[in-house]
Amino acid sequence: MKPDSPQTLRIAGVPSERQKCFFASRARYTAYGGARGGGKSWALRRKLVGLCLCYAGIRCLLVRRSYGELKQNHVRPLLSEYRGLLSYRESEKRLLFPNGSAISLGYCSSARDVLRYQGQEYDIIAIDEATQLTEDQFSVFKACLRGVGNYPRRMYLTCNPGGVGHAWVKRLFVDRVYRENENPADYCFIPAKVYDNPVLLQADPDYVRGLESLPQKLREAWLLGRWDVFEGQFFPEFRPELHVCSPQKIPAEIRRFAALDYGFDMLAVLLLGADGEGNLYVLREFCRSGLTLREAGEAVAGLCRGETVDYAVASPDLWNRRQDTGRSGFEVMQAVVGMPPMSAADNRRVAGWRILRQYLSPAGGPSLRICSECHELIRCLPALLCDSERPEDASGEPHSVTHAPEALRYAVMSRYGNYRPAEIPDRNFRFLNPPKHRLF
Repeated sequence: MKPDSPQTLRIAGVPSERQKCFFASRARYTAYGGARGGGKSWALRRKLVGLCLCYAGIRCLLVRRSYGELKQNHVRPLLSEYRGLLSYRESEKRLLFPNGSAISLGYCSSARDVLRYQGQEYDIIAIDEATQLTEDQFSVFKACLRGVGNYPRRMYLTCNPGGVGHAWVKRLFVDRVYRENENPADYCFIPAKVYDNPVLLQADPDYVRGLESLPQKLREAWLLGRWDVFEGQFFPEFRPELHVCSPQKIPAEIRRFAALDYGFDMLAVLLLGADGEGNLYVLREFCRSGLTLREAGEAVAGLCRGETVDYAVASPDLWNRRQDTGRSGFEVMQAVVGMPPMSAADNRRVAGWRILRQYLSPAGGPSLRICSECHELIRCLPALLCDSERPEDASGEPHSVTHAPEALRYAVMSRYGNYRPAEIPDRNFRFLNPPKHRLF
C-alpha cells in the first residue's frame, strides 16, 4: 500500500541526527536508546503518529509496563501536541485518527498481563522501556506482528541498560548474537546518549550535570549507555578485558573437569581446567534446550571427547529417582559411553556465588578466565541480576541467563569442599581447605 498524502501536516519539533536515523529505519525490529535523555519517548510518539497519518487504517499498539506510566508518558503528551487530530477513547484504550488509523494502548506489568495479547494482530508494535519486559513477553508481542493488509510490519523499542529484559535486548541489538530462527537483518540498534539530544542539553543543563555526578556504575549505564555495567548487576566485577582470553592464552598443563546444569529447557555444560596455582579456565561450553537425559549425557561426553576429564559435577537433583522410570538422571547420564565420573554439586547458592566472586576479583589479577569461544557464558554472567529480597543471591529471572552461571557455580564449589558460608575465602584458601576432588 502506498502512503496516503492528500494533504501535508507539519509535526512540531526538530529531530536530532539519531532520531532521524530512528525515523528512517525500515528494519522489522528497531531498538533506540541505550542512555537516558536521548529523546526516545519523543521520537517513539512521532514515529507512531507519522505512520498513522501515512497509512490509512493501520493498526498500532503502544506498550509500557503499566497503564499509569503509559498515560503519563505518552497519552497526555499526544493529546496535548495533536489536539484536534486524534481522539481518545478511555473505555477502549485507543487513540483514533480521522483516516481510520488507531493506536491501541497496552500494558504488561506481570507475566499474566501478556496473555491478553495472544492471538491479536497489529501492523506496528511499539514497546517503551523494553528492558522492563521479559524475553517471553517480548516473544508474545512478536507473534502479534502480523496481518493481511498491505501495511509495513515493524516493531519499535526504546531501551536503557538494566532491568529484567537487559539480557535479551543486549543479545539481539547490542551483541547481535542470534539463534537459528532469528534473522540478523531483521534487527537494528540505534544508540543515543543525552549528548545526542541538543534540545535537552539547552533546555535542562542540570539534567546532564545530574547524570555526570552519579556513582560510577550508574553513570556509565545512564550517561554513557554501557550495556556491560548497570544497577542491579550481580557480578559488577566481571570485565571482558580481564576475564576473557583467547584459546592461545590457556596453559597446556592443566587438569580438566566438567560442570553441568541440566533442565529440559536448557542444558549448560562447561569444560574447565585448573593449573598448579589453583587458577581456573573455562575451555569450552555446550548450551542447548530440549534434550532428554540421555541426549544430555551424550552432549557432555561429546564435549569431553579427546580430553582426560577427571570428573563432571552436576546439580544434586539428578540423583533423585524419576517416578516414571524408577531411575535417576545420574544413572541415565552416567551410563552413556564417554561420560566422566559424575559427582553431586555442593548446591549452596550464597556460598557458591561468594566463591565465584572471589575468583572474579581483580585484586592481584583474577583467578578465573573464560575462553573467548564460550559465548553463552560470557553473555550470561554479566547479565545476572541481584535477587530483590536476598541481595547476596542471584535472581532466577530472567531464567534464560541463569544456566551457564549455575554450572560455573557448581564448578567452583567443587574446588572448595570444606567451604563454610561464614568464611571469606582469599587467594590461598584453596590450599587451606582442599576440594572434594584433588586435581594435583
